[in-house]
Amino acid sequence: MYRIGVIPGDGTGPEVIREGLKVLRAVAEKVGFEFETINYDLGGERYLKTGETLPNQILEEMKKLDSIYLGAIGHPNVKPGILEREILLKIRFKLDQYINLRPVKLYPGVDCPLKDKKPEDIDFVVVRENTEGLYVGVGGFLKKGTPDEIAIQESVNTRRGVERCIRFAFDYCRRRNKKKKLTLCGKTNVLTYAHDLWERTFNEVAKEYPDIETDYAHVDAICMWMVKNPERFDVIVTDNMFGDIITDLGAIIQGGMGIAAGANINPDGTSMFEPIGGSAPKYTGKNVINPLAAISAAQMMLEFLGEAEAAKQIESAIIKITSEKLKSLQAGEMGYSTSEVGDMIVNYIKEQALS
Repeated sequence: MYRIGVIPGDGTGPEVIREGLKVLRAVAEKVGFEFETINYDLGGERYLKTGETLPNQILEEMKKLDSIYLGAIGHPNVKPGILEREILLKIRFKLDQYINLRPVKLYPGVDCPLKDKKPEDIDFVVVRENTEGLYVGVGGFLKKGTPDEIAIQESVNTRRGVERCIRFAFDYCRRRNKKKKLTLCGKTNVLTYAHDLWERTFNEVAKEYPDIETDYAHVDAICMWMVKNPERFDVIVTDNMFGDIITDLGAIIQGGMGIAAGANINPDGTSMFEPIGGSAPKYTGKNVINPLAAISAAQMMLEFLGEAEAAKQIESAIIKITSEKLKSLQAGEMGYSTSEVGDMIVNYIKEQALS
């Protein structure tokens, strides 16, 4: 029995989470496991009504869960940064979810903006450090609001934080067992302190993994190669800021935000799984948003929980739908409603044989 905390959140979050839970129930019945959900009304509406973002009592409850399933955070009537910092970042930091894992995989039938690139060309994973770097909030203002204003934002990188992220990436690359190649993404020619630490640690840890091929590239080169030669990558490991940027580029080359899912992982604690497309408020309540990213997030959650067969069932269903059913991954252009896409995934799971 898995205990899953569910945060539907803002905008279209509740709509895509509804479909994801529908799929989870179907695959649980098919494969043979049980789960219960604990719902949390975190997000913009709660904040506007009560002034609360993430109460400490809820945060303590989350530490006892097997996982967290998130829809989206972001409300048009709340100043940007408040909900993101006080809910998303607070969960990541307080639950020590130090890995952000982002598969970049092009499925059959999905339009790719890159010329002549096929599913076999785009299949890699970005391992992003998730609790350090520029996101720790170290810095401040001097003479704010004056012509002499100074704003300082510091990137904090510890040997412990860098090493555990790099070790996770090496282990993940070995378990993935594809090209067995790990690429460090940095900017050592300019960020000579933080990224010197990253490069030295990477090279030291690499000695313990002789079966893994390693290389290094500056972040600007990574971005160029992701567009020109995405097939060169297997697993990429990088810091918080660069990871934030290149994973959005990855989402576009795999077909857009409608298919992109991610995980915030604490290997020894509670992890959180989510679609990365945001709350998309203009589509709220219209039943047109693509739920596949949320369903893919559920697949990632099951993989993390050790339910490999269930995860495989979901991915097979997604491939079936993208290759044979959907006209597009874009909201309102799929040829089906949000709930109809969820129903098709469920029906295919029920029909396909167990491996």
